[in-house]
Amino acid sequence: MTASKDEPMSCEISLEDVGGRALRVARWRLDRPGDHPPILFFNGIGANIEAVAPLAEKLTERGFVMFDMPGTGESPDPTVPYNPFTMAWTAARVLDRFGIEVADVMGVSWGGAMAQHFALQHPGRTRRLVLAATTPGMLMVPGDLSAIGKMANPRRYVDAKFMNEHFATLYGGLTKNPGAKAQHIGRLKPPSPRGYVYQLLAMLGWTSLPALPFLKKETLVMMGEDDAIVPVVNGRILATLIPNARLEVFPDAGHLFLLTHPEESAAMLREFLDAPATGKEARRAA
Repeated sequence: MTASKDEPMSCEISLEDVGGRALRVARWRLDRPGDHPPILFFNGIGANIEAVAPLAEKLTERGFVMFDMPGTGESPDPTVPYNPFTMAWTAARVLDRFGIEVADVMGVSWGGAMAQHFALQHPGRTRRLVLAATTPGMLMVPGDLSAIGKMANPRRYVDAKFMNEHFATLYGGLTKNPGAKAQHIGRLKPPSPRGYVYQLLAMLGWTSLPALPFLKKETLVMMGEDDAIVPVVNGRILATLIPNARLEVFPDAGHLFLLTHPEESAAMLREFLDAPATGKEARRAA
């Protein structure tokens, strides 16, 4: 099913039955031959496909796959709670559905934790890993408590006045693109109460910290210096414990640097993902 004319995306969107779950899945450019594996993207908590569509649109040379978590966007409510293991398994079934054997895996914020778990659970299906504005889970260095409280408040999805008043606190940094705030707010669709709570519960007690030294994938950690929700120190922890990781910090950016700094973000992703294969990667591809 192709996105409707009112949809601000040039992609295919369909509701898929994946592993017993109904998920709204978006795909960009999977039908085009290319030199790059597609990106499997895990979104932030409560966020729908449209929120990160501008990034997928910008990376025109590669495929991109993203889905609304159960109860977010237009994916139906989950009937039972889920956890990182079951959702990583479900994401692998999404790759199966569209004939993708190996992907570059990326996640932002809550989705960055899911991306870590996917890479640990499915190393054979993960080529490289990108972690944006994220943490190793519950064992993290917390940000500003006021910002975290506003981030956890679902009013930011349903109350435009609340979002407008607290946008700087929530997302920080310099918005280089005039009107980007209004555009971002306009792309948001509120999650259902059950979907939001289940997404919160999914990561309760989860941490990747003990497993990070065994995560051998080439990894790019991207952080915003002005991120009040996920301080840069969390990125330093990830980059220190993951053997093949490097940290890049946007000096004037907050939690939404993928959208407030689109050109810099896309250039950094291309430079990392297009770099020649390492010895281990080349042997796996041979």
